[in-house]
Amino acid sequence: MHKWTLAVLVGLLSTSALAAPKPCEELRAEIEVKIQAAGVASYTLEIVPAEEATDPNMVVGSCEGGRKKIIYQKNG
Repeated sequence: MHKWTLAVLVGLLSTSALAAPKPCEELRAEIEVKIQAAGVASYTLEIVPAEEATDPNMVVGSCEGGRKKIIYQKNG
């Protein structure tokens, strides 16, 4: 179930990520709304430099023209 939810989330975000570069905090807020709407209670979203995002399965967004990534981790 967790992988399916993440796959849907990434799919939804991929269309908005390709449309235009966004400020990281704005994109993070949009992602957070979608995660909460999916009913995920405990998670972490973190903005990191692109080179620090080593696990592509955790990346749910890209911002600042691809220089930074937003990574998702479910807690618990």
